[in-house]
Amino acid sequence: MKYIETQTLPSLGHAEVRIIAHTPEAARAVAEALRRCFAGAEQRSYPGLDGDTRLHLSVDTATPAGPAARSWLAAGRTPVGTGAHSNEI
Repeated sequence: MKYIETQTLPSLGHAEVRIIAHTPEAARAVAEALRRCFAGAEQRSYPGLDGDTRLHLSVDTATPAGPAARSWLAAGRTPVGTGAHSNEI
């Protein structure tokens, strides 16, 4: 089932990240990696419909978390598979 989610955009310099994983541990591992790159992460976790875990983060993309994050972000790697997934609009 496809649906369009209407939400207000995060403030300038911030991003809302949605993680869907089979286990809470997997979702937390991804969230931890993001926290190492970006400052200001706020985490909210929800059970999914099929027993999965859904974790939502708010990150400050304007403030890298540390020196390692700054060098990685400055490299400006081109993302693989750019564009929306088939279930996204």
